[in-house]
Amino acid sequence: MVDQLARDSSCFHDLGRKSLKKFPLTQNFLASIKSAKCYDITITWNEKFHSVPDGFCLERQRDFFIVQGREDVTDEMPELSEIDDLEWCDWDEEEQSQEQVQIRCLFCERLFTSAEDTFSHCTVEHQFDITQIIYKHRLDCYGFIKLVNFIRITNPSAESFKAISDQIPWDSEEYMKPPSTDDPLLQFDVDEFWEGMGEQACSSEQVDVESQARAAQLQRLQGAEKRAEEAEAAFERIMEDFEKMRQYVQDFVINADARTGTSTTNTIADLREDEDSVYFSSYGHYGIHEEMLKDKVRTESYRDFMYRNPHIFKDKVILDVGCGTGILSMFAAKAGAKHVIGVDQSEIIYQAMDIVRENDLDGVVTLIRGRIEDVELPVAKVDIIISEWMGYFLLFESMLDSVIHARDKYLMEGGAVYPDICTISLIAVGDRKKHDERVAFWEDVYGFKMSCMKKAVIPEAVVEVLNPDTLISEPCIIKAIDCNTVGISDLDFISEFSLKITEDHECVAISGHFDISFEKNCSNKVMFSTGPGSTQTHWKQTVFLLEQPVSVRKGDILQGKISCCKNRKDPRSLIITISINNMKQTYSLQ
Repeated sequence: MVDQLARDSSCFHDLGRKSLKKFPLTQNFLASIKSAKCYDITITWNEKFHSVPDGFCLERQRDFFIVQGREDVTDEMPELSEIDDLEWCDWDEEEQSQEQVQIRCLFCERLFTSAEDTFSHCTVEHQFDITQIIYKHRLDCYGFIKLVNFIRITNPSAESFKAISDQIPWDSEEYMKPPSTDDPLLQFDVDEFWEGMGEQACSSEQVDVESQARAAQLQRLQGAEKRAEEAEAAFERIMEDFEKMRQYVQDFVINADARTGTSTTNTIADLREDEDSVYFSSYGHYGIHEEMLKDKVRTESYRDFMYRNPHIFKDKVILDVGCGTGILSMFAAKAGAKHVIGVDQSEIIYQAMDIVRENDLDGVVTLIRGRIEDVELPVAKVDIIISEWMGYFLLFESMLDSVIHARDKYLMEGGAVYPDICTISLIAVGDRKKHDERVAFWEDVYGFKMSCMKKAVIPEAVVEVLNPDTLISEPCIIKAIDCNTVGISDLDFISEFSLKITEDHECVAISGHFDISFEKNCSNKVMFSTGPGSTQTHWKQTVFLLEQPVSVRKGDILQGKISCCKNRKDPRSLIITISINNMKQTYSLQ
């Protein structure tokens, strides 16, 4: 193909037989063709017909006509009119601006202005790398054309090309015919790709030099890594010292609060409703109430207390603080109460209303939604307050604060709060396997040291059911509470304890549990325990792991000190500090 463009009227005379020449598609060129009387072949351009010189084939390719001479014609070609240079330049800029290349992606409808942009899009969006396909199957220009036509015709997924090995599905000659004659991708020059591969081969001579440079760089990096390890070790020592100081300050503040009998935290009554919304929303779902109702130790103890002591409830006004599904309110109604008022802030109160009506107790039981600190009761005073307020380690969730508030505001003189007597006890645990799984585990994790994780694991109190066989001491009561007389300030406390060891072992943890009694004015007292030696309850036990196990022998007295107070940031959670054998650890229960 001759790339020289015809610029004068002799262009047809210079065209040899079977030779090719490009002509610009301009008005002057077509006017020259039209003026020749002997032209008998016509083509369409801009919806007009124009003749072509007799004996020549005329083909349009994008912005050019290609004219080819035929052997069976010998007539001399007429002259064409001269094409003005200025008009040619005008055509070049105008035509190129009017017709911009639009290349459709091989796998979607996105359009691009170049083959390179199209192939880049295919690589990023469809994971189809055309260079890998060309290299893998050694495609020449014909193989590339077949590949493009195959994709255009069959619309395969880009993923399917990963499974193609020796037998390529586009090898048939039928894929030499494009579905569209105007597909710019068919003009992509594959030879440029193979030339690029040759240039890469030439660059391999630089590998030795580069490898030597990398070796030197690696040596420098290894030296830097060693220095970084030394700096990291020094940093860890500094952080250990910092952690000791932080722990000391935290313990000092907590223990100072406990010593003075006051807390820097707000009481539950001081919390705004929006600050307490997360707590109450957790009781809006039926699941937590189902768990509590299925706890027979808990529920049957309340039922037995009321049913076995009906004289306490006969014709009395009862307040149920945190009534939930209303089970305690209905027990009280069945025990002979004249009027029962249940108060709860969570949305479960609406189901409780339906439950009361369903059991025909709505004439006795009145339910009110709201916090006991905020609502106004329909009566000035009540005779009895009942509530299931206990949390993990007895005081978690601080609901006893609300019961005390209700007692001080609504309980008449001579009235009673039930349950009334509560105690918290500690016991030593000798389960070395548990300690290895929770604490020692971090010292070697698949060959890596993760001992820093122990600082996050140990301070978190664990609520779980203990195996009674792992207990190695007698229990020791550290706190006793009478709900009829206790004050909110009494709930932050510090206490010493002595655990009498029952066997030779290692103490790896201290466990806490509580006992509950219904005693005041009861002819039939009722009590239950959440200790590890009793029937399991949903409260389980609260376990405080020691960082280092303590070796003990049968008959030893393991002495220590414990402090407990509300978390200043969240007064419904607890901060507990335990000191044993010159070791001190602070735990959070949240």
